[in-house]
Amino acid sequence: MNDLAGIAVATLGALMLMGYLLGSIPFGIILTRMAGAGDLRSIGSGNIGATNVLRTGRKGLAAATLLFDLGKGAVAIAIAEAIAPGSGPFAGLGAFFGHLYPIWLKFNGGKGVATLLGIAIALYWPLGVVFAVVWLSVAFATRFSSLGGIMAAAAMPVAAWWFGREQALWVFVVMLGFVLWKHRSNIQRLIAGTEPKIGKSSAA
Repeated sequence: MNDLAGIAVATLGALMLMGYLLGSIPFGIILTRMAGAGDLRSIGSGNIGATNVLRTGRKGLAAATLLFDLGKGAVAIAIAEAIAPGSGPFAGLGAFFGHLYPIWLKFNGGKGVATLLGIAIALYWPLGVVFAVVWLSVAFATRFSSLGGIMAAAAMPVAAWWFGREQALWVFVVMLGFVLWKHRSNIQRLIAGTEPKIGKSSAA
């Protein structure tokens, strides 16, 4: 990505807004309703992400939700880079915030892990590989999806620094902070030993 010099603040703001609106699309809710699985917000943890979709017993729907949520971040960056090279991180951050705080759902959204993966892939694909490896490795080893997502998000600033992607590093630091905030109840349950494992139901 090119330097941000020369890109107007208004342009960056508009592209960030574009990313936010893309990120706000609640694919988990849309797909489960289209499939006749009910309102996702009344199932399991009430979260709109792929992990909660999996609690409906529809693995295909969960996979589709994961891909669409991942795609939101990647598409936002692709559009931004086509319009103003170097603006991708801003559009990606907008998409991330859109997923966390969607305007269509009264700002009550998901936890951002899948969208963060899409952002990592679009900004620099090796970052996406690191994210996916950490996420899947921790999730499969511990059976805690939340812990996998948290650890993968925590790995991103380190990986961005290692690969020399300074323009992406600040984005991942900001997103890590919000991932931790959105997972605060999961962290409390992990410490207490009450966090449900993958494939188990959750009432929280």
